[in-house]
Amino acid sequence: MIDYDPDSIIRIAAKGDGITADGRHFPLTAPGDRIGPDGSIVFGVHHVEPPCRHFPACGGCQIQQLDEESYADFVTGRVVGALAGQGLTPGIVLPPHISPPMTRRRASLRAARAGNRVTIGFAEEGSHKLIDLDMCSVLDPALFALLAPLRGLLGTILPDKRAAHVRMSITDQGVDLLLEGVKVQGLSADEGLGDFARRHALARLTIDEGDGPQTRWEPEAVTVSFGGVSVGFPPFSFLQATPDGEAALVGAVRDALPETGAIADLFAGLGTFALALGEGRPVYAGEGARDAILALKQAGARVQRRMVADHRDLFRRPLTSQELNRFAAVILDPPRAGAKEQVLQLAASTVPTIAYVSCNPASFARDAVHLTTAGYRLESVKPVGQFRWTTHVELVGIFRK
Repeated sequence: MIDYDPDSIIRIAAKGDGITADGRHFPLTAPGDRIGPDGSIVFGVHHVEPPCRHFPACGGCQIQQLDEESYADFVTGRVVGALAGQGLTPGIVLPPHISPPMTRRRASLRAARAGNRVTIGFAEEGSHKLIDLDMCSVLDPALFALLAPLRGLLGTILPDKRAAHVRMSITDQGVDLLLEGVKVQGLSADEGLGDFARRHALARLTIDEGDGPQTRWEPEAVTVSFGGVSVGFPPFSFLQATPDGEAALVGAVRDALPETGAIADLFAGLGTFALALGEGRPVYAGEGARDAILALKQAGARVQRRMVADHRDLFRRPLTSQELNRFAAVILDPPRAGAKEQVLQLAASTVPTIAYVSCNPASFARDAVHLTTAGYRLESVKPVGQFRWTTHVELVGIFRK
């Protein structure tokens, strides 16, 4: 019989709680912590001082108490645990990639006004109360630097006792800012928007007062780049959360692709994979978001890529197994719910290599069952922690037939 301490934290659960050897859950603990008889926590070697003074109240992070080793183990464990829950074991679990602090280039914050006070930040975990950020350990400094001046701007265009969304992305030209739920009334307020955009060198300022986004400032067309190709960027379109996280995902897919042959990029978005990996070979890019696929089509045509950009709802009209059989490899990067309809067609295909990029280990594992049942081998998984100190984990899974 193996002795164990029932009061020691042995791992971190999917939602961030520590779990003791006898299955009890305790928030804000780390592996190696010990639970005292009165419920107090005796910190172990993996418990560190959180770097942000807003933790744990701020809902932007859930597990800042973990050291680097424990956080990396958590990211890997989320992937391996989800697969084990479906009875699957990958051939290789590659080392996880963890994004450094203060590198997140895309963020959606909330703002609220009460009298002359404007609060901007993330909501407390499990509530609607906002934490007014005076520091942030995850946002890129270019995004965080806008919060203080934004409080002043929102004091003039956000109605009292109302809330707004502040959506920011770092693009090739600088920060792209979208404000939703504001009211711009009068010439002075309108001029104030232009002054703000110029003063802070915004790439673009877009306002949505409730009837759709309207661009108020865009001195040159806003773009993002993949594989050295610039693509038009609709306001707050999808981007991988960090540049290094994107590079890790792209690198894991690149390593799995055959050197030649046509590839399909499904749920292609603006072309993160199609453009970064498609030079010199035929590429089919399928995407249901109209603005994104049109931007990708124009970018591909401008640089004369051998690319077909198809506006296609892959949930309602997935590529059939016969269509898929034309490709040497298929890349798919679906939303959090996964891609069951498309995966079932892939399972019936003869595509030799599938690179599945996922932002949800649970839906990935469910989809993986369909592929492995059909004869695919889950060769490897690469865990990626772009959303540092959160329970949100991404991965690349490589399937071979």
